[in-house]
Amino acid sequence: MTDEQLMELALQEAKKAAALGEVPVGAVIAKDGEPIAMAHNTRETEKNAVHHAELLAIDQACKVLGGWRLWQCELFVTLEPCPMCSGAIINSRIKRVVYGAKDPKAGCCGSLVDLFGYPFNHKPVIESGLMEQEAKELLQEFFAMLRRKREEKKQK
Repeated sequence: MTDEQLMELALQEAKKAAALGEVPVGAVIAKDGEPIAMAHNTRETEKNAVHHAELLAIDQACKVLGGWRLWQCELFVTLEPCPMCSGAIINSRIKRVVYGAKDPKAGCCGSLVDLFGYPFNHKPVIESGLMEQEAKELLQEFFAMLRRKREEKKQK
């Protein structure tokens, strides 16, 4: 599959998250160009702070491959990874990360800070902006909906 096709799968996962009332972030892990794990945020649904799309996809990929080293894998995610997910990317040895939208409030691939610029024992290739507009629009629509709901509650 192409990078665009893999990111489209991640966007489909993000839409699943939005349908659950979760921040719409989706992630896909691919090996040799084929998806082996897909996930979306379930933090609110599962009441679990670590249920970010990237972490859930990493967990699935480790189970599929039977080990924790994902050095042959690539991660496609709709939003720039946060500090927690960036740490998991480093620790799982993912070779390449491709993300859509930047996250100026928590992004650790250069927007807020670049954790991959530090001398950790692993440094993945980082590529940003793939299908950025689509990912950004999903997030904007979601947060606009949340603001509308909050405003409607106030008016009651």
